[in-house]
Amino acid sequence: MAIQTQEEHMQEEQRVPYWNIGTRIAFRFSFIYLGLFVVYFCPIWLQYLLFMKGESPLVLGGIWPMRQIVLWAGAHIFHMTRSPSTGPGWDGSYYWVEAFCALVIAVLATVTWSILDRQREAYETLYKWFRLVIRFALAAMMFSYGIFKVIPAQMPYPNLFELVRPFGHFLPIQVLWTYMGAGPAYEIFAGCAEVLGGILLFFPRTTTLGALICLADLTNVFVINMSYNVANKLQVFNFILLALFLLAPELPRLANVFVLNGTAPPSRQPQLFHARRANRLATAVQALLAVYLIGGTAYDAWVNQWLFRASSASRPALYGIWDVDQLSIDGQVRPPLLTDNERWRRIIFDSGVIWELSLDADKRVAFERPDDSLAYYRASINVLDKTVTLTDPDPENSRKDWSARFTFDRPAQDQLVLDGEMDKHKLHMQLHLVDRKKFELVNTGFHWIQ
Repeated sequence: MAIQTQEEHMQEEQRVPYWNIGTRIAFRFSFIYLGLFVVYFCPIWLQYLLFMKGESPLVLGGIWPMRQIVLWAGAHIFHMTRSPSTGPGWDGSYYWVEAFCALVIAVLATVTWSILDRQREAYETLYKWFRLVIRFALAAMMFSYGIFKVIPAQMPYPNLFELVRPFGHFLPIQVLWTYMGAGPAYEIFAGCAEVLGGILLFFPRTTTLGALICLADLTNVFVINMSYNVANKLQVFNFILLALFLLAPELPRLANVFVLNGTAPPSRQPQLFHARRANRLATAVQALLAVYLIGGTAYDAWVNQWLFRASSASRPALYGIWDVDQLSIDGQVRPPLLTDNERWRRIIFDSGVIWELSLDADKRVAFERPDDSLAYYRASINVLDKTVTLTDPDPENSRKDWSARFTFDRPAQDQLVLDGEMDKHKLHMQLHLVDRKKFELVNTGFHWIQ
């Protein structure tokens, strides 16, 4: 009896594919659960492919029938007294209930599918096309994560509000954003690693390497999100599942190389088509889609983040940290006592993100109290009239009769005088400008030798 060569054995297995029962059940469950996640949880790649503008209804809480299922589960299973929330980020209660519903649907559908289709030996055709969808969905999300860091736009350099805030008053997510923004080179490096993983996923020959890089990137992001309470924990965890789905068939080959110190045979991932010419055409189409998704993500990051931040980060006319040397309220001089919370310690003019209010504005001002707390306002500065008008950034919770308007004078570049009325009290303030470069975070740059 002739000994069958390895090549003949591989050819025979390709002609007569057979999956064991565990593999078949795992694929059925993965197909349903990950398919629901790709459609309902991460539709950004669909937005680009379908030329959708703005927020997709998928992002806004799901469409029929998933939305109705989630609302029913929230009310009857989790006994929620109000509808699940879609915010903040992807940590809103809606998405956790949706993940529970998707898990239950996947389990029930897998059991039903396994009973009705128990005679089938493999799902080669369905698997290779579903694998293609997973590759592009994960790649699109890696671009969305990475390009916003490469520009960089996701974590801007710390603004003046963050420079004066005591470290103990930072939220965990502010600590993360500040340390990433303070080191833009590291932010760009992290973005490049995510983009590299996404690019490699677009080509069949480099999918395994791309999935490994994505798995490493996403695991790091997931641990960071858990540690700093970033609102994308659930979403990133499911991205990890997408990467593991792509790597699952390659685990024996990877184990041969990294664990058993052996050699790995060629990958046995099935081609999309039997004809070589059709596969070449499919590769070309995938490359074009890759360019399209990269371009769409980069354009979105440039227009919606970089240009927006550039415009909102334009420094206001009174930009700076101003120490209050003298303050008079209704003609009475207020000495700088730590117990007097009505006396301002500093006034900061900047246009950075205000985390406490979860909003962006063109011009802002913060009044710092002796206890280091900050009171934020929107500021409209008229350089010609030399006036500053303040409005409450949270009008729903402010008094309707509240108002503040000042005239300003700058006897010198580092001196400022404010006169006006705030909340029906007359104020006179003399301030001097704090040199921003005296902050160690700003003054200490990169050094090869510490």
